[in-house]
Amino acid sequence: MPLTDLPLSARPREKLLAQGAKALSDAELLAIFLRTGVPGMNAIELAEHLLNINSTLHDLFNASEQEFCAQKGLGAAKYVQLQAVLELSRRYMLEQCKREALFNSPQAVYDYLTIQLRGLQQEVFMVLYLDSQNQLIKDEVLFYGTINAASVYPREVVKAALRNNAAALILAHNHPSGVAEPSQADKLITTKLQQALALIDINVLDHIIVGGENCVSFAERGLI
Repeated sequence: MPLTDLPLSARPREKLLAQGAKALSDAELLAIFLRTGVPGMNAIELAEHLLNINSTLHDLFNASEQEFCAQKGLGAAKYVQLQAVLELSRRYMLEQCKREALFNSPQAVYDYLTIQLRGLQQEVFMVLYLDSQNQLIKDEVLFYGTINAASVYPREVVKAALRNNAAALILAHNHPSGVAEPSQADKLITTKLQQALALIDINVLDHIIVGGENCVSFAERGLI
C-alpha cells in the first residue's frame, strides 16, 4: 500500500510533526530517511525489511559501503546521505560536550563516546582533555590496537596531557566484542595512568568502556 493511502496519523512524516520523533518506531524513522520505497514495498515496508536482514540499526549503519549499497533500495546516494547524518550527529554531540562541564554531565559523555566508538572493529584508546572547569578542550585517539587489545603507554598520555594543557582527563576505549565489562588489564592500566598523571597534578575523572549498546564507567563502579 502506498504511504499516501495510509491515514495521516499513520504516515511517518505527519506522525513526527504531530507527536515528535520519539513517538516513531525504528522502521518509521528509517522510512523518513529512505523517503521512497521500491516496487512492491512502500518506504515503511522497505525499512522493516532492512531492519529484519540487518538485525539492528547499528548493523545497518555500520555496514561497509559495499555491504550497504548492495541492499534493496539502497545505493551510493543513500550511503553518502547516511554518513553525512552520522557525522552531523557526532559534531552535534561534540558541541554539547564543549558547552557543558563533562564531569557533571555523564550522560552527555556516554552519548558522545558511544557515537565515536561504538561499532569500531579495532580497539582504540581515546582521551578527553578537560580544563579546570571540567569543560572539553579536545578529544584524541592516542592508541590503536588489535581487535582484542590496545597497548597504552602512560608516558605518551602524560606528554599529550601536558601538550593540551589539561587539568583533568576522561579516558575511554571500546570493546569490539560488544561486552563493556572492564578486564583486569583495563583496571591495571587505569591505575598506572592515575599514578603517572598524579605526579603532574592531573586528575583522571573517569575511564569509560564502550561495548555494543552499553557503557561502563569506572567512576560509577567505584574503581576510580
